[in-house]
Amino acid sequence: MNKTATYKEKMKELSMLSLICSCFYPEPRNINIYTYDDMEVKQINKRASGQAFELILKPPSPISEAPRTLASPKKKDLSLEEIQKKLEAAEERRKSQEAQVLKQLAEKREHEREVLQKALEENNNFSKMAEEKLILKMEQIKENREANLAAIIERLQEKVITKKYVEIQRRPC
Repeated sequence: MNKTATYKEKMKELSMLSLICSCFYPEPRNINIYTYDDMEVKQINKRASGQAFELILKPPSPISEAPRTLASPKKKDLSLEEIQKKLEAAEERRKSQEAQVLKQLAEKREHEREVLQKALEENNNFSKMAEEKLILKMEQIKENREANLAAIIERLQEKVITKKYVEIQRRPC
């Protein structure tokens, strides 16, 4: 009975791989220590909430080489001509950069002018179109008004003629 209780306890604690390995190797291995080249990892405790490890670094061996620093190349003495050439080259670079900046600014201003000109043209076109529409609308209103007035005058004239005709017929002759 004691054997089955230990087996059940072992089943709870070990993973499936550990269980299979324990069948082939009945002697338990110390799985709490792992050793690598320059460090050692010890498992401190195992809980349901997680695991904790202790990492032990080995001291550096005396055989290992210290990292070498690269020596910077020695500066040679520059002659007056070389210094003058470098200064002239720097001046040329500065002038070139300045010219490039001025060119970019000029292009930007030209683009802004083009955009402004286009906006003004569109505004003028819109104003002309609106004015033309308004003139057409006013002419249409004027024509409609004249047509309505002509129709009213015609009806009034017909009424007057009809009234005169009725009066003529009512008069005794």
